[in-house]
Amino acid sequence: MRLRVEFTTEPFDLDEAPAHAVVAREVIQAAELDAVDVGPFGNTAEGGADEVLTAVDGLLRQALASGATRVSLQVNVIGEDPR
Repeated sequence: MRLRVEFTTEPFDLDEAPAHAVVAREVIQAAELDAVDVGPFGNTAEGGADEVLTAVDGLLRQALASGATRVSLQVNVIGEDPR
């Protein structure tokens, strides 16, 4: 199946992206996902279930280790994986 993940990390800093936000974005951008969209108030990515779930594991672990006090995420099934 194909999944879409949407996530944000906190605490927010409007002047400069905190380390936890940068790390979370780097994890998602380095993963084998498609349709990655990063922004100041939310991030989304889509891909196969295994790839999305692996990326989510990495972003949770690394964002929390980098100072995140909250990670909000939502995972939606968006269709079948054509593979």
